[in-house]
Amino acid sequence: HVDAGKTTLSEAILYLSGSLRKLGRVDHRDAFLDTFQLERQRGITIFSKQAEFSLPGADFTLLDTPGHVDFSSEMERTLQVLDCAVLVISAGDGVQGHTRTLWELLRRAGIPTFLFVNKMDLAGSEEGPLLAQLRSTLSPRCVSFSSQRPPAALFEELAVGSEEALSEYLESGALRDETVAQLFANRQVFPCLFGSALKLQGVDELLGGLQRYVQMPAYPAAFGAKVFKITRDEQGTRLAYLKITGGSL
Repeated sequence: HVDAGKTTLSEAILYLSGSLRKLGRVDHRDAFLDTFQLERQRGITIFSKQAEFSLPGADFTLLDTPGHVDFSSEMERTLQVLDCAVLVISAGDGVQGHTRTLWELLRRAGIPTFLFVNKMDLAGSEEGPLLAQLRSTLSPRCVSFSSQRPPAALFEELAVGSEEALSEYLESGALRDETVAQLFANRQVFPCLFGSALKLQGVDELLGGLQRYVQMPAYPAAFGAKVFKITRDEQGTRLAYLKITGGSL
């Protein structure tokens, strides 16, 4: 949702993963991803942007999309190329009307989704009531992946996600990362993380979740691609943004 802190979270991800040397801020009008003058003046994202970062074992392309309903078409165009999504929710505002619209779009597209509840540094923000709201308004399969939570409690809650997970839990008392990754890929669990992107709180946990639970897609040898965005450069030349879904270019 608008003002939930998506661009701030994106800046934090790029900074902590080593892709940015300096941490920009939307309110300081120096955010790396808000490159257009109008975006910096208004402090909102209007056009979707992309950036790259790497974690051990995987390279990621990050797409930062607008949250304002007037520019939601920019967000919707990216859905066809996402391997997973991070839905950012403001702790102070909770689940809003447009948040539910975004959730429904992600459901229709079948996209595995993390939830990052941002701005937990604000007074009165508590994980328990916010998690209860996520479960009641979005899905009962929203599960807290907070590092403060005992692993045994997390495994017990995750085990009911599938028969395979339950069987593994009953046999070993724990779940392998591969099992949790499969639950995530099948949208049988939605990992919820809580923090403050501006203060770099909880972002490392999100990066850890991306590294451990996002399965790398397998693509065929034959060339294929999806166009998800078309723009023009300063000379008026048309640019097409592609996600390669097979072979190489």
